[in-house]
Amino acid sequence: MDWPIAEVARMSGVTARTLRHYDETGLLPPARIGANGHRYYGERQLLRLQQILVLRALGVGLPEIGRILSEQVDEVDALRGHHRRLLAERDRLDALAGTVSRTIADLEQSRKDGNPVTINRPENLFEGVQPSQYAENMRDFPELAQEVGQRAATMSQADADAAHRARTARMIRLAELMAAGHAPGAEPVQAEIDAQYRALTGLRTVSAEEYRAIGRACVDNAVWHAAYEAIAVGLAAYQRDAIEVYATTRLG
Repeated sequence: MDWPIAEVARMSGVTARTLRHYDETGLLPPARIGANGHRYYGERQLLRLQQILVLRALGVGLPEIGRILSEQVDEVDALRGHHRRLLAERDRLDALAGTVSRTIADLEQSRKDGNPVTINRPENLFEGVQPSQYAENMRDFPELAQEVGQRAATMSQADADAAHRARTARMIRLAELMAAGHAPGAEPVQAEIDAQYRALTGLRTVSAEEYRAIGRACVDNAVWHAAYEAIAVGLAAYQRDAIEVYATTRLG
């Protein structure tokens, strides 16, 4: 039995255009092409598509997915490997959500008491967000990931902790602006995005298109998306939209 591309798109939630792209790049050729020129997919292709979507959900880029699929031999063994990665990612995201939840509770309590911001257990700020995991999830930006890795290798633990705190603080500030009703293009939001951009360009030059791609990754990269959404629902798309405005109005 096989299914036309429209039916596969309906079942999987992947657009027909994306399926055609997967075919054109050799990632997912159809089982056959009918006399009408339409693509048809069999069970083996559906299993391969499932693996592609699982790996995408784990934040793996398409070139790396192609390499992984070309090297695997046994489908069951491959699925077991994907399953282990999914369970590990679930555990890491659970830890990350707990980390952010504790940070929010600390900050809210400090505000309620009218005291300076106090983090009860600073070491807990970084559970689930170690530098190696940032690098792993920047695989779609290999040059920038290399710069981050090189910088991290030369940083002291104190500097690394300070960098993590700064990133967390920026995400929380953006969430506060969103909660206050500021549009992504509002000046306070754009000032925050400018600070983020300057932090990136401290590593190397980042083009407007690359910055847009980083913004899109806040939604498309499953790990990044989960980190933003753990702070505030809708924050990932808000960050993406704010970066799009910034790239258009300030970077050209």
